[in-house]
Amino acid sequence: MSHQPAVATKMSGEMDKPLISLHLVDSDSSLAKVPDEAPKVGILGSGDFARSLATRLVGSGFKVVVGSRNPKRTAGLFPSAAQVTFQEEAVSSPEVIFVAVFREHYASLCSLSEQLVGKILVDVSNPTEQEHLQHRESNAEYLASLFPTCTVVKAFNVISAWTLQAGPRDGNRQVPICSDQPEAKRAVSEMALAMGFMPVDMGSLTSAREVEAMPLRLLPAWKVPTLLALGLFVCFYAYNFVRDVLQPYMQESQNKFFKLPVSVVNTTLPCVAYVLLSLVYLPGVLAAALQLQRGTKYQRFPDWLDHWLQHRKQIGLLSFFCAALHALYSFCLPLRRAHRYDLVNLAVKQVLANKSHLWVEEEVWRMEIYLSLGVLALGTLSLLAVTSLPSIANSLNWREFSFVQSSLGFVALVLSTLHTLTYGWTRAFEESRYKFYLPPTFTLTLLVPCVVILAKALFLLPCISRRLTRIRRGWERDGAIKFTLPTDHALAEKTSHV
Repeated sequence: MSHQPAVATKMSGEMDKPLISLHLVDSDSSLAKVPDEAPKVGILGSGDFARSLATRLVGSGFKVVVGSRNPKRTAGLFPSAAQVTFQEEAVSSPEVIFVAVFREHYASLCSLSEQLVGKILVDVSNPTEQEHLQHRESNAEYLASLFPTCTVVKAFNVISAWTLQAGPRDGNRQVPICSDQPEAKRAVSEMALAMGFMPVDMGSLTSAREVEAMPLRLLPAWKVPTLLALGLFVCFYAYNFVRDVLQPYMQESQNKFFKLPVSVVNTTLPCVAYVLLSLVYLPGVLAAALQLQRGTKYQRFPDWLDHWLQHRKQIGLLSFFCAALHALYSFCLPLRRAHRYDLVNLAVKQVLANKSHLWVEEEVWRMEIYLSLGVLALGTLSLLAVTSLPSIANSLNWREFSFVQSSLGFVALVLSTLHTLTYGWTRAFEESRYKFYLPPTFTLTLLVPCVVILAKALFLLPCISRRLTRIRRGWERDGAIKFTLPTDHALAEKTSHV
């Protein structure tokens, strides 16, 4: 959402309606009147972001003066407590002025240079991705070069106009702030706190380029986990295609390509979900093994393992997503026309074979247990997914969060393993299940989860558990730390056992 006013053009229909509802502004008594002694803040611009910013500032107890090129036309879009006037008048008295215009319009503000001497200019603009690559200097640095007598602060560019209007919500409370003047940063930080946000000091104005790049990033933490999930899906889908579609077509002359949209996808999704869930807990096992092998926790993990540990949340949520899709696809299986034909064919075969009662006790029990374990596993995964939300996670203390994500997560992995085993039952030992000499898909998915479960079981042994606990509490295998102290005549070596 743009942080700057758009060029004045005549629009019709829904585009004429402002982002801020006039009914909302007028009905909120906190926005109707501001005390005379309230601190005064200026805003240059009259776009969506400027209007949302003015609404939030007025609601936070500030006196707002808005500078517009056409104040008569835009005055009705702002809260009644905000003063809308020409730009020259708007910048005369406030010490802090928000610049909510596009970078290309910065030069049009040069006529205000004399009135802006000594002022704090808060740049809230965001470049497009092309502009970010085209310009070496940030918007804030460019603004500072145009107004050398002012102090420029980069802030509020990661906050959308909607967030300003509706109020901060958990994950979007943080406001990165950078400037070359600590006093200016402190003043803007206090304003951010008063507006309900959490200021984050990003250092000097040279960090503005990094701050401006933040809104341009599209889910950076999800790139690797998403590629991993897609890779697993493609591999398992191709494997299931060969076994369930290609093999019957080539060896038995049966056309089963109709399975591709639903059946093969439904067979692939639980494989991906199961492997992804095991990959959430495998890096923890590897990290514990490294700590045991090194005898200390004070050595960095390899970069690949460190990144893996940081992506566990995203991998877990993708696992839940695939599991939820698997459940939905499973509900759709009886609705397929092919399934109805199979039921009719089975009934005809039963009649021709003179079988009045078809009941396999073992299969009945297997399916009952299989479905029950699947529901329990999905329910536990749902709990893990819900507690990963910032609003829920912030309400839990560390012990509660660790119990849910670690202990219940491991329970979900065990339940998923039992769900897979009851699905396979004795199929792994039947020769007919090895199509093209390829083992059933579920046998492949069991490899990583079983390794994780066995490793977790080993770590629970008292001899290993006690050692790992001591290491994580600071004990080191080679705990003799040598250092030297100066004496009157020589350097004597001392040893401290920590």
